[in-house]
Amino acid sequence: MTKDQYLRMVEQTGEEIDWERCPPEWEDFPQSVATAMEIFNGLGDKIYPEIGYIGKDFTNIDMLYELHDISNPKEKDWTLELLLFLEGKAVDRSQKQLKAEYEKAKKK
Repeated sequence: MTKDQYLRMVEQTGEEIDWERCPPEWEDFPQSVATAMEIFNGLGDKIYPEIGYIGKDFTNIDMLYELHDISNPKEKDWTLELLLFLEGKAVDRSQKQLKAEYEKAKKK
């Protein structure tokens, strides 16, 4: 459900808008989040057979910081914090998917 769909649904039902349940749009985030997503997608993935996705390859992080004009140490720290958060979520999702596929194969 998009933010627009949620707002239309609330309008039709006459309910109060619950901003905690409202899905965010890209415009709702600061530019630093969009930049972190671009950097995250620009980093290589580390994937191994039997283990799966284990995270991002941060070898080129300095080049990506330069490309996105990030030189302030506080901004670098903030971006890295976002990148590590995204990486953790991606690793968790990958491990759950791999475990589900393993369990499915065991049942056969």
